[in-house]
Amino acid sequence: MDIFGFDILTLFTLTNLIAILLGTFVGILFGSVPGLGIALTLVLLLPITYNMEPVAGILLLLAAFQGAEYGGSISAIMLNIPGTGAAIVTTFDGHPLAKKSSPGKALGYSLVASTIGGLIGGIALIFLSVPFGKFALLIYDPEYFLLALLGLIGVIFMGTEKDRVKTVISVVLGLMAATVGMDLFTGASRFTLGQPALFEGINVIALIIGMFAISEVIVLISEELHKKFKAKDKKGLSTRMSFKDIKSVGKPTAIGSIIGVLIGIFPGMGSGTSSVFSYSIAKKISKSPETFGKGNPEGIAAAESANNATVGGALIPLFTLGIPGSVGVAIVMGGFIIHGIRPGPGLLQDDSNLVYAIFFGFLLTTLAMYLIGRLITPLFARIVTIPNSILIPAVLCVSLIGVYVSTRLHFYLWFALGFGLFSYVFRKLGYSMVGFIMAFILCPIIEKSLRRTLVLTDGSYSIFVTRGYSLAIVLVILGVIVFFIIQWRKDRKNKSGEIIESEKVI
Repeated sequence: MDIFGFDILTLFTLTNLIAILLGTFVGILFGSVPGLGIALTLVLLLPITYNMEPVAGILLLLAAFQGAEYGGSISAIMLNIPGTGAAIVTTFDGHPLAKKSSPGKALGYSLVASTIGGLIGGIALIFLSVPFGKFALLIYDPEYFLLALLGLIGVIFMGTEKDRVKTVISVVLGLMAATVGMDLFTGASRFTLGQPALFEGINVIALIIGMFAISEVIVLISEELHKKFKAKDKKGLSTRMSFKDIKSVGKPTAIGSIIGVLIGIFPGMGSGTSSVFSYSIAKKISKSPETFGKGNPEGIAAAESANNATVGGALIPLFTLGIPGSVGVAIVMGGFIIHGIRPGPGLLQDDSNLVYAIFFGFLLTTLAMYLIGRLITPLFARIVTIPNSILIPAVLCVSLIGVYVSTRLHFYLWFALGFGLFSYVFRKLGYSMVGFIMAFILCPIIEKSLRRTLVLTDGSYSIFVTRGYSLAIVLVILGVIVFFIIQWRKDRKNKSGEIIESEKVI
């Protein structure tokens, strides 16, 4: 109950409010422009937090995160082109409703559902983090190793990539990249190629900017340099909603919010997965499932509430275990690292005021998203037509400035450019960006926890099945693997049956 003793009025400083409003504005703007997305939005804002107070800097990133999740629905509804990966599901009913009724109506459903999902995600963050934090204090290195391993397994099996082999290769490459630097236990230099800049490991900010920002610039230059989107309908963009309209999507919004929180807690799944799950369940329980895909507001509400609720859910393992629940949260984690803060169970104990400020500030970012969304969504609906020839130079300049500000080394400018080129090829060949970055973030936890455990047990692995918590996590890991092997065999059997049937028809 200590959290309710926090003086929430301390959040209402000019710096914090400006950070929330700026982050929300930039998030909605970048989220609404096809091709930019959440990761790029957060990467470009990350260096700005370097000279800010910790609370203001982190709230800036969280506000942008929330705003971008909603912003992706603007282009999805207006142009039938998702601004973010998670907004793909929003196109199913958002664009048909915009054509059938009005764009403003569809945008209104998206904004209300996103706000409710964000608030429920924030409430879950407040009430679940303390129990999770207490649990985190009861577990030690064996459990941390297994939880991080479970996160990688989640990335491999629960992600959206079709080619699991390439996802596994991506994860292995991410683990290898994370071993660059000084050995944690012996101090020996590993894979540094004699570069002093690599002695402390690859800078996470430079790596993230190279992987997401520079590679995206290369994609835009090579494929969409002269591309410009045109909105067919710019009339009727008011997002005003009646109580009756909101009530009509209450059930799918609640379902999407709960599913978003639950899926967000599991590392590697993300808002794309939660929106698909929520949409599917909302369709099954709907009184008119046949209208899904034809402009049913329930489909918009289910997808958009899940997107924003996932943000709050993904922050829970970050604060309690030090494990990011998604790529976006991993970038937010960079904001903590910039200020010398290491998320985890100790943070709840050692700096509870900082944690509580971020928790309540997260709710403020959701309210800011609603207010700014109501005021300027019509403007953003027109901004989606900005040509890429203008966006590309701006993104490249901001990215390189961000790398230099965060590292102060020319080496990392070249590193970001080179790694951006590598990431472009990586993406073109169909490998998993999510798998790579999640493995890179989780590798230090895996390596440190496993080696500490083996030192304490003189090399014995029996501790993983003799400790109650460890055994429970091992059983969960085995259960997940068995479940997906069974599912894979069923899918393979069904495909074989379809091929046989088609051959018979021929």
